[in-house]
Amino acid sequence: MAKVENKSDWFDRIAWGIVLSVFTLALISLYAIWVAASNDPNLGRPKYIVAVQGLWYVVSIAIVIFIMRFDSEQLFKLAPYAYATGIILLIAVLFLYNRSTFNETGAKSWFKLGPLTFQPSEVMKPAFILMLARVVNQHNLRFEHQIKSDWQLIGKIMAYLLPVAILLKLQNDFGTMLVFIAIVGGVILVSGITWKIIFPVYGVAFLLGAVAILLVTTPGGQVILGHFNFRAYQFERINSWLNPFGDTSKGAYQLWLSMKAIGSGQIFGQGFGKINVYVPVRTSDMIFSVIGETFGFVGSCALIVLYGYLIFKMVRITFETKNTFYSYISTGIIMMILFHVFENIGMGIDLLPLTGIPLPFVSQGGSALIGNMIGVGLILSMKWHHKDYIFSRVKDF
Repeated sequence: MAKVENKSDWFDRIAWGIVLSVFTLALISLYAIWVAASNDPNLGRPKYIVAVQGLWYVVSIAIVIFIMRFDSEQLFKLAPYAYATGIILLIAVLFLYNRSTFNETGAKSWFKLGPLTFQPSEVMKPAFILMLARVVNQHNLRFEHQIKSDWQLIGKIMAYLLPVAILLKLQNDFGTMLVFIAIVGGVILVSGITWKIIFPVYGVAFLLGAVAILLVTTPGGQVILGHFNFRAYQFERINSWLNPFGDTSKGAYQLWLSMKAIGSGQIFGQGFGKINVYVPVRTSDMIFSVIGETFGFVGSCALIVLYGYLIFKMVRITFETKNTFYSYISTGIIMMILFHVFENIGMGIDLLPLTGIPLPFVSQGGSALIGNMIGVGLILSMKWHHKDYIFSRVKDF
């Protein structure tokens, strides 16, 4: 553990803006889950559901306090172990996955431990960010930014992304894979790689994305993707996104009800605790529809502003640090949270296809909350151990 400058100034070394933002999101989460569970006849026991989520918050807070005590040197050393542990969990879930969840969604991405379920890919996200930050930091200390060395760095990044991508493909968890791609995209942008490489690389990525959209949105393209193990429920989500008011008895049913609920909130909402539209899985993936229906456009915008404030405080801490390793970590965390917010809210209003991405700090679920809170702990560590530090040159691994 690196020396802390002054034990008496602990209050000033806590990023209270981030703490306050997450605390407010926690209150919103417990409220929204209570409202959704109270009006869902398939769930019941709303007090129990809220209590379980509150317990997950207590556990997550303990994890945050534990993680923020680690300084950059310790996190640098722990990164390979965290990454390896995440890979082991992603492999294990392929054999020990929850059978009932697989029958419902076709995804082998959940463990089931008694009454609790756990998604290892959620904790793999911060572990991957740590490893990515270590790889970029170590490479930049050994090599100057030239065309050849920058391509080598991209190769190293892809080498660590590839196992994750393969395992997530085997789990049929395409939505989570998009989060890892967003993380990589953000870290590459701040890694110092020359724009002579970034422009063509991102150009190719854009082209591939356009081809992918063409494939998933056309009947012939869906036939082709079907030969690559894409599932019928994934195509239903795409079709419901393109035509949410089409066949609402199938894939578009959930999206149609979500849009109906959000629309019914109008400007100021139905009122505190008032909800009239039933939306399936409303406590988790569709939690934003609760905010939209009860607090309307104004409340929805307030929630988005709150996320903006949280991201702003994280970015500010990033600019304050002189530690490049920390800056890569924070970039990954920020991209992870931003993508989650954009995707979850976007799919709730038919801006994006349904992917099962939870709303950070608000959706019900312990594994997603723990993954995001680990990210918060890493950001708080930057403030707690704020100091000028540059890694000495180390051997490449």
